Amino acid sequence: MAFDARDKEISIDDHVRYVDTGTVGKVLDTKTEDEIGWVLIDKTNLWYKSKLVEILDEKDINIKNTPTGRDIDIEDLKEKAAKLENMEMDSSVAEGGG
Repeated sequence: MAFDARDKEISIDDHVRYVDTGTVGKVLDTKTEDEIGWVLIDKTNLWYKSKLVEILDEKDINIKNTPTGRDIDIEDLKEKAAKLENMEMDSSVAEGGG
């Protein structure tokens, strides 16, 4: 049996959010190993410790980014931010027109 961060029992097909990154997905499977609960989330196809996810209420399942109408993907935003941080700035790229 797997329990979430708020000690609610997690069942297959529950929608959960991984609290560290905000990843949201549907639970495909649960298991317990060495007294630690685990859940398999469909979006990433990865196992997460059940105590690090929280079951979402029905109203929270379809969180939308209002301006674009798309789902918010925290992992995608982190990747974009990392690419911007790694960008090299060079003053010799452009010259003034004056």
